[in-house]
Amino acid sequence: MRRTVLERFPAGGPRGSWPAEEFARARRDEGTPAEVVMDLDSDVFLVVVPQQQTADPAS
Repeated sequence: MRRTVLERFPAGGPRGSWPAEEFARARRDEGTPAEVVMDLDSDVFLVVVPQQQTADPAS
């Protein structure tokens, strides 16, 4: 599955602060199926949405 990154948040945020989760919740409240994933290589949280599959006109 392909995903589109909406926003990136550093993993070292202040204790008790969840900016990535708050951002994703706001997007879900708007109707966007956003979720938070961790990019271990760059140590950031990513807010992502599934990329819509487009029909291939050649098929």
